[in-house]
Amino acid sequence: MAKAEPRKTFAIISHPDAGKTTLTEKLLYFGGAIHTAGMVKSRKSKQATSDWMEIEKQRGISVTSSVMQFSYDGYAVNILDTPGHQDFSEDTYRTLTAADSAVMLIDAAKGVEPQTIKLFEVCRMRKIPIFTFINKMDRDSKEPLALLEELEEVLGIRSCPMSWPIGSGIDFQGIYDREKQHVELFKRGEKERNIIPLFQDEENNEKVKSIIGESLYAKLEEDIELLDIAGDPFDKEKIDSGLLTPVFFGSALTNFGVEAFLEYFLRLAPAPAPRMSDKGEISPDSNKFSGFIFKIQANMNPAHRDRIAFLRIVSGTFTRGMSVQHVRTGRRVKLSQPQQFLAQERNIVEDAYPGDIIGLFDPGTFGIGDTLVEGNQAFSFGGIPHFSPEIFARVRAKDAMKHKQFHKGMQQLTEEGAVQYFTTAAPGAETLILGVVGQLQLEVFEHRMRGEYGVEVEVQPLGYSLARWIKGDKKEHELNLIQYGGSLTVRDREGRLVVLLENEFAERWAKEKNPDVEFTSTSYE
Repeated sequence: MAKAEPRKTFAIISHPDAGKTTLTEKLLYFGGAIHTAGMVKSRKSKQATSDWMEIEKQRGISVTSSVMQFSYDGYAVNILDTPGHQDFSEDTYRTLTAADSAVMLIDAAKGVEPQTIKLFEVCRMRKIPIFTFINKMDRDSKEPLALLEELEEVLGIRSCPMSWPIGSGIDFQGIYDREKQHVELFKRGEKERNIIPLFQDEENNEKVKSIIGESLYAKLEEDIELLDIAGDPFDKEKIDSGLLTPVFFGSALTNFGVEAFLEYFLRLAPAPAPRMSDKGEISPDSNKFSGFIFKIQANMNPAHRDRIAFLRIVSGTFTRGMSVQHVRTGRRVKLSQPQQFLAQERNIVEDAYPGDIIGLFDPGTFGIGDTLVEGNQAFSFGGIPHFSPEIFARVRAKDAMKHKQFHKGMQQLTEEGAVQYFTTAAPGAETLILGVVGQLQLEVFEHRMRGEYGVEVEVQPLGYSLARWIKGDKKEHELNLIQYGGSLTVRDREGRLVVLLENEFAERWAKEKNPDVEFTSTSYE
C-alpha cells in the first residue's frame, strides 16, 4: 500500500467544448510531462497532446479516451481523458470503471449541460468522488451562486466551494482560497502566481481592495460570509461517498487556478479503491497481482498497426515479463512489453502498482472486461457493459478484393468497443450490420477503415433504433416476432441473440407477444 497510496487515477468528464482537453494539457504541463500545452481553441493550431488520432487532429475534438501519466509532488497521477461528444459516451462509460474519482468540468457560461448529466449519473452509480472545476471564468459567466444551485437542482449533489471567484469576464480579478485565506490575483499573460493573504490583517486587505476595486472587494466579503453561514461545510466522508463535491473556479486556457486545483485534488482524491469480483471484494493491498482490461485501441502506431489493451491494476505488484492467468480462456500469458503513456508516446514500464494503467501488446488475445491474475486465483471482475446502439446500418466493402482487410478492420474496430456489429441469423447468407450510438461514430468508422485498413466501405442505413439482448436460452424460432415487421433478429459478436427494433412501440409489442422473454438494453463482456 505504500506504493499504491500516492497513486491518483481519475477521469475528466464534461460536455463537449467545456475545455476538458485543455484542462488535461495544463495538468500535464504543471506535472512537467509536457513543456508546451497544445492550444485546442484553434483547430488550425497545434493539436492537443491527448488528441492523437488523425481524425481528432482534423476536427479538433476527442473521439477516444486517452491515458496519460505523470508525477507531481510525490504523487503518481493517471489521467483518463475521455471524449466529451455524446456519440462516444460508451467509451467514457467503460473508462470510468478504471477510475477511482472523477473531475467534472463545467463551462461557467453554460452551467450543467446534457452530456455532463449523463456522465455524472454513471459516476453516481459507481459512488465515486467527484471534484468540480468551473472553467472559463475569464469570460462572461453565470453567477457563482447560481452555478452551485444548478449542481444541486440538476444533478442533486451538494457542493463545497474550496475557492471563490472575484468577478468574471472582463472584470475577472482572481480567486479566493477559503482554506488558506488568500487571494490569487489574475492577470492575462502572467506566469508567476501572485498570492496575497486576505481577511487576516488590514494592510493586505487594503492592498487587495486597491487592486480589485471596492465594489468587487465588498461583494467578495459578502459572498464569503454567506458561504460560511449558509454553505455546506467541508466533509471528507461525504466527498469520499460522492455526496458532496468540492468546487474550484479558474480558467484552464490561461492556466489560472489549475495548479491550485491540482494541489488540492491530489491531497483530497482517494487512493486506489478495491474492486468487486464474482468472489467478493479484491483489495489493493492483496499480495497477488490482479487487473482487468477496460479498453482496447487498434493502430495507435499507424506504422506498426498494433493493438494495445489497457489494463487497470487492482492489486499486487505488476512486474515486466511476469506470467499471469487469463481467466476467460484459462491460459497463461506472459506480459513482456508493458507500456505507460503520454497519449500516443510510450515508455516501457518495469513495475506498476494498484491504480496504475498500463498498455499491453495485444495480438488478439484480450477482450474488454477480461481479468488477469497472478498464480491460481480464480475470480473475475464485474463485466463492462455494452449499451444499445441507436443507429444501425448494413456495411460492406466496395471492393470485393479487399474482403480480407475489410474483415480485419471490422473485427479490430468492434473489439475496441466503440462500434458493435451484428450478423443476420440466416446461415450461409449473413449480412454485417453495424450498430453505433451516434452518427459521428459512423463517420469515424468510415474514416478509420479508409485510413488504417485501406478499405472504402458502403454504409446503408437501416430503420431500427433499438437493440435488445435476449436473456436465457431462447432460440430464434421460439420468439413470436413474425407478425410484426418492425424487428430483425441478429447475433452479436459473441453469438448472442439480439432483436433490432424500429422504436419503443415495437419493443412494447415484442414484450407483449413474448411475456416469458427478458429483453435487456445492455450486454456484458
